[in-house]
Amino acid sequence: MKAFHYNRLLVLVILVGLVSALVVNVMRYRAEQQNLSIDMAIDYEGLLELAERSGETPEEIFRQAKEAGITSLAVYETTFKKLNLNGKASAVPGSKILENYQTGALVSPEWRALVEQGKIIGTEVYVTGHDALTYQEVREDLIRRLGADRVRPFMVDGHEALAVKANYKSFEKMNLGMPTDEMKAVNDAGFYVIARPSNYEKVTDDDIHAVFKRMDGIRVSEIIYSGKEVLGAPKRLKTVIEECEKRGITLGMIEATTQLQFYQQDGLVELAKGMDYRAARVYSIPKDEQPKMKMAAAVERWANTDEERNIRVNLMRIYEAPAPEMTLVETNMKYFKETKEILERKGFTTGPAGVFPPFEPSPVLRALIMLGVAAGGVLYLSLVIPALNRRPKLELILFAVFGLIAAVPVLMGHGGKIRLIAALASANIFPALAVIRQLDWIRGRKERPESLARFIVMAVGALFVTGAMAFAGAAYLSGSLSDVEYFLEVNIFRGIKLTFVMPIILVAAAFLQRFSVFDSPDGEGLVKQLKKLMDMPVKVSTLMVLFGVLVAGVVFIARSGHNMGMPVSGLELRFRAFLEQALYARPRSKELLIGHPAFLAAAFAWWKKWPTMVFFILVLVATIGQGSMVETFAHMRTPVMMSFARGIGGVLGGAMIGTAAVLLAAAWYRLMEKAKHMGEAKE
Repeated sequence: MKAFHYNRLLVLVILVGLVSALVVNVMRYRAEQQNLSIDMAIDYEGLLELAERSGETPEEIFRQAKEAGITSLAVYETTFKKLNLNGKASAVPGSKILENYQTGALVSPEWRALVEQGKIIGTEVYVTGHDALTYQEVREDLIRRLGADRVRPFMVDGHEALAVKANYKSFEKMNLGMPTDEMKAVNDAGFYVIARPSNYEKVTDDDIHAVFKRMDGIRVSEIIYSGKEVLGAPKRLKTVIEECEKRGITLGMIEATTQLQFYQQDGLVELAKGMDYRAARVYSIPKDEQPKMKMAAAVERWANTDEERNIRVNLMRIYEAPAPEMTLVETNMKYFKETKEILERKGFTTGPAGVFPPFEPSPVLRALIMLGVAAGGVLYLSLVIPALNRRPKLELILFAVFGLIAAVPVLMGHGGKIRLIAALASANIFPALAVIRQLDWIRGRKERPESLARFIVMAVGALFVTGAMAFAGAAYLSGSLSDVEYFLEVNIFRGIKLTFVMPIILVAAAFLQRFSVFDSPDGEGLVKQLKKLMDMPVKVSTLMVLFGVLVAGVVFIARSGHNMGMPVSGLELRFRAFLEQALYARPRSKELLIGHPAFLAAAFAWWKKWPTMVFFILVLVATIGQGSMVETFAHMRTPVMMSFARGIGGVLGGAMIGTAAVLLAAAWYRLMEKAKHMGEAKE
């Protein structure tokens, strides 16, 4: 039997790196605890619509919304589609004025004179104002967007009007700048403003200053840009950064529909970086989805979203239909209130969105983490390559080379790619090392437990130890990537799919170096067994089994990662919802239902001396659970303590399910033995 030795110096370096990683994770936890303020927001126009639908005054709806927990109202740029309705200004196509003249509907003598003088052109748009501030802001913005040559002022009926060269249909929808009167109304009602400006074509510094000037004296919580690009893109972002910093405004970054990174806006990431990541993730339940959701489900969605995905701006929508035995206003106020209450129960506060404090661990700590990962990689190689395992000096030489490559860039203040590689290595190597250590432990045992009770204690204990060792990989992964870019998901861990496959391959290689899947008494090495497997004749039934395994593997990988490629059944969704409500953090199904129960099944196979091939397959399935525990931490937007709690829940729940399975298998064994003895007695 081949004996593999664990290089003590490499183990020591891994422990030192682990301590460094834990220190970084404590720092991360403290930073996350300073970022617990949720901005409960809704569109300003959404509350006005609610007032119209219910017959209540806007002031009364604002009062009730504030009492229910809404903290900010989102104000968009005005358009003539809105202005024509609220009467503060109006835009009329020249063709309509000419038509009114012909039908006698145009009663103003001065307007009729302009028509008769040929000064009204059918293809132009004519703008008049009925509110001095609104008209002045519209005039200013039209000139900025269209140019002075397309906007001609003239006097009529004692007031200035504008003749604009534009297509009326597109003109009616054109953004015309942030409305000062709406922003003041929002503040006067006791809310913060979430500003939703858009960009200008060929934007200038003066355009940007004009946008922010309208926010002077306005309490703005966040700025969330509308459209396909942020204000100032592509070449004037520096001016936007200066204006935001001067006012202490937080950037809102809208989560993409895939729940991965953000809605694509040109310049968004560059702007966030320039603002030193004074930014908050924004989420809104899709407009077509909310009407299908019961209120309780929507409230639970907000709680889970804020807790698990680091959302700090809840951009809510009104329910357009009342709940049973409730008015429309009562329905929506209950929705707001219950959302606030569940957030407060989970430890959040409400107000302007929280942001992460500056987070920059010491380069020395980072470098020690890199050295620990390098040591883990060399240790794994030594545990699958017997020739290397017999040459500890060569192990140290390899470690020195890998360690320098990994640590030096980090010490120099760089190493972003090295840290990502280290995280990927941690997610794959440490779960494999945890399983390999247990394989070596059972190989060293001369005796097996005599009683079922002792076996269960041993097997559950081994699962806990293996899980603890796998958590070392989680600490390394988190310690490698921990910074605000990853917390906000500006950067993401790439290689999620790989982490579900690679640990299995790494463990398989180590297993074949230690055991003969063909139960050969002399043992066979990795290469020899692989050749033997390749030369085995295959039956049709075996091919069908392998095809089933392949399909299961494809499903397993496709359902994993940030963005699942396959749908989840309704039954599983209900099971997940139950776990989310029952537990602080829902364990992952791959750990709870597959990996950890398979660990106890593998231990049972070893205890009962089942064929090594069966043991081998169960060990590989058990590796899924260990790899999944580490991969959970790759979702850096999720708070570190939640990821840890999720892993603990998976281990405890999986141990219980696995123990139940072992007890059933043991009972079946006893039943079969009794039947055998009864058969022998009859003979």
